[in-house]
Amino acid sequence: MSRDNIGLIINRKDTESMARTMTKYQLDHFKSKVDRNFDHLIKEQELLVKQFRTEATKRIVGKLSKKMGADKILDAFKKAEDNLEKARQDAKTFFVKKAKTESKKEKLNYNFTRNDERINLEDCEEQLRDWAKELVDREIRRRPEGLQLKQLEDVKQKAIDTVFESGTSEDLIKALDLCTKKIGITWIVDTSKIQQISA
Repeated sequence: MSRDNIGLIINRKDTESMARTMTKYQLDHFKSKVDRNFDHLIKEQELLVKQFRTEATKRIVGKLSKKMGADKILDAFKKAEDNLEKARQDAKTFFVKKAKTESKKEKLNYNFTRNDERINLEDCEEQLRDWAKELVDREIRRRPEGLQLKQLEDVKQKAIDTVFESGTSEDLIKALDLCTKKIGITWIVDTSKIQQISA
């Protein structure tokens, strides 16, 4: 075989290879198609998980605070805050009422008109909710809803990886069909059963 023939064979293989590889637009198309097929399934599953998380977090906050002993602290904090708030309101009312003249009103301390930004009961309750959400998230991963969401996310990621790792669109369609068949998404649609629309 001559050098020219070898060069022609190599060039022909390169040309065939280039013709079989997908363009950026084809890759984008397949990626958007993966997103279209998976996003609504994942959103539905996320809603189920979110609903469970909200309900479970409400239940667990009380149990968690009792288990940790925080319920006593929160009760004492609430009583103290209620007493403090009543004392603040009484003090504000007293000093505002006593400031009858315009000069006394001008000299009224700024603290009687603003809210104090120190730690409060709400901060403690929010911290407990955050900790409870963390416990709930761990529990959700073991529940069917969490497992289903994880499976959907994993299959979607596998499908996206397949899009970028495939050489030709034909190979990609077969690989995507194989990858997503488990969850009911088909890439190869049998159009022979679709009836012709009559005019």
